[in-house]
Amino acid sequence: MAVGLRIRGLVQGVGFRPTVWRVARQIGLRGDVRNDGDGVWIRLVDVSTSQVDRFCANLHLALPPLARIDDIQRIEPIAGFTIDNFAIVASDATTPLTGIVPDAATCPACLADIRDPDNRRYRYPFTNCTHCGPRLSIIRAIPYDRANTSMSEFPMCPACESEYRNPADRRYHAQPNACSACGPAVRVLGDESNTDPIGLALKALRAGQIVAVKGIGGFHLVCDAHNEDAVNTLRQRKRRYAKPFALMARELSIIERYCQVDETARERLTSPAAPIVLLPGREGAPGLPKGIAPDMLTLGFMLPYSPIHHLLLESWDTPLVMTSGNLSDEPQCIDNTEAAHKLASIADLTLTHNRDIVNRVDDSVLRVMGGKARLLRRARGYAPAPLQLHESFRTAPPILALGGELKNTICLLQDGRATVSQHLGDLEDATTSDEFERTVGLYRQLFAFEPKRIAIDQHPDYRSSRYGRALAASEDRTLVEVQHHHAHIASLMAEAGYPIDSEPVLGIALDGLGFGADGTLWGGEFLLADFREQRRLARLQPAAMPGGTQAIQEPWRNLWAQLHALGLLHDFTAQYPDLPIVQYLRQQPLPMLEQMQQRAINTPMSSSAGRLFDAVAAALGLHHEKVYQEGQAAIALEQLALQAEQDRDAYPIRWQSFDGLYQSDHSDLWLALFADLSKGVDSTCIAARFHRGLGEALCEMAAQLCAANNINTVALSGGVWQNQLLLEHCLRVLPRVGLKVLHHEWLPSNDGGLSLGQAAVAAARSGHP
Repeated sequence: MAVGLRIRGLVQGVGFRPTVWRVARQIGLRGDVRNDGDGVWIRLVDVSTSQVDRFCANLHLALPPLARIDDIQRIEPIAGFTIDNFAIVASDATTPLTGIVPDAATCPACLADIRDPDNRRYRYPFTNCTHCGPRLSIIRAIPYDRANTSMSEFPMCPACESEYRNPADRRYHAQPNACSACGPAVRVLGDESNTDPIGLALKALRAGQIVAVKGIGGFHLVCDAHNEDAVNTLRQRKRRYAKPFALMARELSIIERYCQVDETARERLTSPAAPIVLLPGREGAPGLPKGIAPDMLTLGFMLPYSPIHHLLLESWDTPLVMTSGNLSDEPQCIDNTEAAHKLASIADLTLTHNRDIVNRVDDSVLRVMGGKARLLRRARGYAPAPLQLHESFRTAPPILALGGELKNTICLLQDGRATVSQHLGDLEDATTSDEFERTVGLYRQLFAFEPKRIAIDQHPDYRSSRYGRALAASEDRTLVEVQHHHAHIASLMAEAGYPIDSEPVLGIALDGLGFGADGTLWGGEFLLADFREQRRLARLQPAAMPGGTQAIQEPWRNLWAQLHALGLLHDFTAQYPDLPIVQYLRQQPLPMLEQMQQRAINTPMSSSAGRLFDAVAAALGLHHEKVYQEGQAAIALEQLALQAEQDRDAYPIRWQSFDGLYQSDHSDLWLALFADLSKGVDSTCIAARFHRGLGEALCEMAAQLCAANNINTVALSGGVWQNQLLLEHCLRVLPRVGLKVLHHEWLPSNDGGLSLGQAAVAAARSGHP
C-alpha cells in the first residue's frame, strides 16, 4: 500500500529531510519527502505496516540535533504513485504553520572545520551547517529559504553550492551556508587594511580596551573580565551602574574554576541553545573585580556560541565580559551604522561584519532552582520554538496576545501550538516599543497569521494594550482583556500541558505589580484560577506606593508605607532612634508623604510582594536610597539571605479574614525585625528569617485554601518566584502536605510569560471545548 506521514514540529531548516532520505534508503523504502506549510509530508509506496513502524522508530533515533517531532500522523491509504527510489522533492508553497528554529550554537563538526588548517573553512567566522548557526536572527519571510534571509546577497560559490545540493552532506539546504570565497566577512571599523580583524580585536582586549563585537543577534561590549579598570570604565560609559555583566569563557573547565557547575547547568551550558546560566561562585576561585556582579554570589556564564566568539576566545584562558551592546535601558544594537553612532562613546574598537541582523535576539538567561533549569529570559536558542499545548487547544481560533509593558513578548496561538517571541524588552523605551510593533508585523507575515482574537493586559496604559485595542478596532477583531495575574497563572498551566477546560488550581502570583480586577495594583495574590476565570481568595497586606513609580525606584518609601499602614512608624522612630535606617527616614519629607496619602495624591495602594521585599531590604540599608535596575534591592536581600548560617528562626506573619478575603498581617514581622536590628543581629540572619517567614506564611495559607476549595495543585508564577530561597522553600514544604506544585521551566515566571497566559485565557473564553 501507499502511506502518507504528516510530521509536525521543528522539522524545517534543521537537516530533517536528508535524515528522512537516509533512514528510508537504509531500510530500502521508496517514496519521497517535501516541506510544506504544515511541516514535512512523506509518501511511502509499496510498504507494509511493519516497515512503516520501523521507519518511524528509526526516524526518532536519527533525529538531527535541532529537530523536534511533535506529532506523526499516519494517513493510509493514499493515492499510489510510481517511483524507483526515495527522493527529496521541492517544497509546497502552502500556508506556513510550521515553527521557526531558534539560532543555534556552533556544532562540534563545524568547530572542527574552523580549527583544521587543511579545511577550506579554517578560521572562517561564519561557518555553519543544518545543525547550527543563525535562523531567527536572519529570517525575513517564510519559507525559510536563502532568498528570504539576509544571506540572499551572498551567492554561493561552486563548492558551497555542491554541499547545498547534496542530500548526504550536513550542509544540504543549510540556508546560511558560506565560506571565505563567497560569504560574509568581518572587519574593524575604520581599519582600511582589514588584514587581521580578529587579531586587532584581541590586541585591543589585551591592552585593557573595550571592544564592540557584532554576533548573531546583536552587538556585545567585550572586555577582559580580570581588568578592573576596563570593567569600571565599561560600567561608566555604558551607564549601567548595578546590573551584573555576563561572562563568556572558552570552555567549561574555565567556568568551573570560578563557579559550581552541577549536571543540569552543564547540560544547558553545552546545549545548542548555549544560554547564560547563573551559577553559584566557587569558594577560593580566582578573584574577579567586584564591578562584574555587584551584590551577587552568582556569576552569569555562557560558552562561545558563534565562530566569531570561538576565534576571540581561543587563546584566552580567563573569561571575557560579554554584555549587550547598548546604553543602559536601550535595546541592543544590531545595525552597523547604528552601532557606529551609539557605541562610539563606549567602545574603543568595533569588530563588525556585513551580514545583516534582521531580528534582534538577546542572550537567554536561566538559573537552576529546585533541581531544574528555569528560564529567566527566553530568547536566543529557545525562541521562537513553538510550545505544543494540550490537544484541546487545537480547536481554538487563531489568537494574537501582546504581553505586558516590561520584559515584553508576543504570542501566536493556532492549531494547538503557541509561538512565543523572543524577549523584546521594556516598552517604556521608544525604540523597544517600535521594535515591538515591527515584531508583531513580522510574526504575522512569517506565519501568514490572521488572528480572530487579540488578547491584552487589562492595564489601561500599557503600550502593548493600547496597541492591541487600536489593532482590534482597525481590523474588527474580538478584543480580550486578561487580568495580569490571571495571565501569570494561565501561562504556567498552559506550559504544564493542562487541558483548556481543566479544573481550577490555586495560583500564587507574586510580582512587582499588575493592574488588579478591582482597579488597584496587585502583586501578592492567591487566585482560584482556571483558563477562563480567576477569583481572588487572599492577598498580601496592601500598602501605599508614595510617589507611584518613585516608590519602585526608592525602596525607603516602601518601608515608610509598610510601617505607616500598621501604625508602627511613630513607635519605631521613638524606640530605635539610633538605627541608621530610622535616622535616614527622619531626614525624609515624611509629613509630605502623609499628606499625599491622606489626600490620595499619587499614592496608589498595592498588595505587591515586590514592594514588601523592597521595604525589608531598605530596613537593612540595601539600596534604600535608590535602585538602578528593577528588583535590585530585592535581589540584594536574597543574596544576603543565601549567606546566612544555619538558622531556623522565621519572622511571624499572621492571616486575617476580611469580608471573605484573607489578608496577611505584617505587624509581628516588623516588630521582630526591628528588635533584631536593635540587638545587632547579623543582617544575613535577618534576611534569611524574612525569607523563611514569608515562605512559611505562603505555604500555610496555600494548604488552608486548597483544603477549603478541594484543590490539590498550587501554581507559582510571577517575577518574585525567581527568588531561589522562596521558591525552593515552597517546593519542599507544599508536597509534604500532599500538594502538587507547578513552576515554570520553559518560559519565564516574570512578565516574559504573560503573552502565553493571555492567549490561553482568550482561547478558553472563545467557547471551544
